[in-house]
Amino acid sequence: MSTTLEPYEPLNVLKPVAADLWIVDGPTIRFHSGGVGLPFPTRMTVLRLPHGRLLVHSPTALTPGLRHELSRLGSVDWLVGPNRLHYWWLPDWVAAFPDAQAYLAPRVKRQAGRHIAFQGCPLDRTDGYPWDDAVATLPVFGRFMTEVVFFHRPSRTLVLTDLIENFESRRLGSRLMRWLVRLGGVEAPTGGMARDLRLTFPRDELRAAVEQMIAWDPERIIIAHGRWFARDGAAELRRAFRWLLVSAR
Repeated sequence: MSTTLEPYEPLNVLKPVAADLWIVDGPTIRFHSGGVGLPFPTRMTVLRLPHGRLLVHSPTALTPGLRHELSRLGSVDWLVGPNRLHYWWLPDWVAAFPDAQAYLAPRVKRQAGRHIAFQGCPLDRTDGYPWDDAVATLPVFGRFMTEVVFFHRPSRTLVLTDLIENFESRRLGSRLMRWLVRLGGVEAPTGGMARDLRLTFPRDELRAAVEQMIAWDPERIIIAHGRWFARDGAAELRRAFRWLLVSAR
């Protein structure tokens, strides 16, 4: 059975989103679950901070053309692996930008095994980072994984990875994938946190994190998988996590 996925072309190029913020849609990667390799689109976010310093979140495949584009923006100073499932291309970026600091969320190195030979800096707290003035950092701790969330204050952009997924059915090449997306609660335009992932986060801690994200009042939300949210970010958070927020009443 086909499990193809229509990517968000063009791939491996910078796409401007807001001032000093770009996304790059990368190659499709397969996530194996229950013996089935399911296709996932990949997406990285690039933030330009003062003095042309670049923060690269969830790096995708590094091509010569993309490297040239980045050189025109500034210097790649920080590489971020935001959760244990988003690390695959990090070694290529570390090799290409030896002066950059790599920051790894909890369990990334354990998940990656020998694929990641470098140590990296811990990404497990809310402050004390070189980007603190422009970007807020929020670890969301779970039993399976910790995802580290970022909020770019100048553009009011929330950068997530897997806490919200929003797959467009028309881009999925198999009935199996469309069924799984619908069953998992991650079908666009009303995607959210996958139902199986919800079970791995303590509710009180997750709720506190979501309430912090809402308090930031984001205008937009970038996600790694599927269509991202270009407007009404705070409202989309309330919708996507309604199951969590309502349970607290």
